[in-house]
Amino acid sequence: MDESALEPSPAQEISFLSPESFSTLDEYSKNPRFIELQEELRGVLFARASGENTNIRTTPDQDAADTDDNEQPEPKRGFDFTRVSIPKIQLIKYLKNWIIECAPYLDKFDHARHFAIRVPVIAESSPALFYAVLAFSARQMERKTGSDKNYDSLELYQESIRLLAPGMQAKDSNMLVTACILAVMELMSGSPRNWRRHIEGCATLFDLFQVNGFSGGVLQAVFWCYARMEVCGAIISGGAESTVLALRNWAPPLPGHATTNADADVFVRNAFYQSSLENGDMHANWAVYLCAKACDLLYRHTRATELQEPDQQDVRPFASQWKALWEELQFWFKTREDVSLPTLVSEDNGQTFPTILFAHWPAISSNQVYHATCLIMLDMRPRQEFLPSPEGSAVWHARRVCGISLTNPHRASLINAIQPLYLAGRLLTHTAEHIAVGKLFKIIEETTGWGALWRLRDLEIVWGYMPGEIMAAML
Repeated sequence: MDESALEPSPAQEISFLSPESFSTLDEYSKNPRFIELQEELRGVLFARASGENTNIRTTPDQDAADTDDNEQPEPKRGFDFTRVSIPKIQLIKYLKNWIIECAPYLDKFDHARHFAIRVPVIAESSPALFYAVLAFSARQMERKTGSDKNYDSLELYQESIRLLAPGMQAKDSNMLVTACILAVMELMSGSPRNWRRHIEGCATLFDLFQVNGFSGGVLQAVFWCYARMEVCGAIISGGAESTVLALRNWAPPLPGHATTNADADVFVRNAFYQSSLENGDMHANWAVYLCAKACDLLYRHTRATELQEPDQQDVRPFASQWKALWEELQFWFKTREDVSLPTLVSEDNGQTFPTILFAHWPAISSNQVYHATCLIMLDMRPRQEFLPSPEGSAVWHARRVCGISLTNPHRASLINAIQPLYLAGRLLTHTAEHIAVGKLFKIIEETTGWGALWRLRDLEIVWGYMPGEIMAAML
């Protein structure tokens, strides 16, 4: 095979042109200590997932606990603030910031608020998790306040990794929660181009702990937090890569002996639909799953068309796969409960984009993800497929992606909007629209601490502007 065929297409190159200099505090991602700790974390996670010894000495308490499995003492409860040099009063501030500011980012689809309520309780007896929480919170505060000198998050990140190894050796499921929080922190802090490296280690643990999107409780919440990272990364890849965790592992195994892809689609759809009736949050998670399926279909279609690589995952013709997934998307849209419907829709509002107001937080992102997924699907629509208006209009979906973010300034939803806004922005043609989207990216970065302006640089390339031209027009 011609090795040049493996090079990314121009469209994929555009998706990776994401200079960190367009976001604040980009030097952090280049910090040698941060890079070293990332590799250390990957080593711990991959070693345990493969059954190897991590070769990292356990803490004294763990050594004592491992001497006799039948006489393990009860884990001590209460936060241990003494393991780092950072003053206790500052650590308490980070803990408060986690509950008030950070956890809602991760609980956006979870009415039980596991990250805000349950995770701090678990962290009282799990120091690795406690310091992961503090590291995430510290990093979010550093980014939001513009601190560029004192990185408490690095010391806390290091301590969490040090404490993670003994828990991994003991196959403590709390370490899956810890690893996920650290992965999100890395994505918030590092280069988006390296998204797979941030989540690969975390992905190995779901099989180890036999966790999927229907496991229930804290672990289910952790799975869907991870899944949203997967979808963001797959969109960033622009069809060059699929999800790290195979989609067949996102739901319980298919019962019986039915093994066709069509059967699997029906089974998973029914599982989501029934769960949605019992738990409205699952309808939002279902949208994330469908977006992941669309990204996976795009990846396989790209491999088949550009590399002439046969699709060994699904023997159905591409047109049949596309149609089946499109029908799943429309089924999701039609089966939304009342709380997932917009409270107000106004097309003629004198604004650049339509006003689409939601009263239910999960409805904001899930509806936006639906429109973003439609954009991915329409971009690879088979020529013979005719779709009615407006569902078949990519511009219609793009304008709704932007309108949802402009109307609903919920911070967790704004973070989730970065990649959908990029997909939508590629279809916009008017300067006023470009400026409005640029302002959205700026708001996201300034109010949440999450890097977003790098995506504006990508869009400037697509739109044909000089670097920084839209930023200058926003002033």
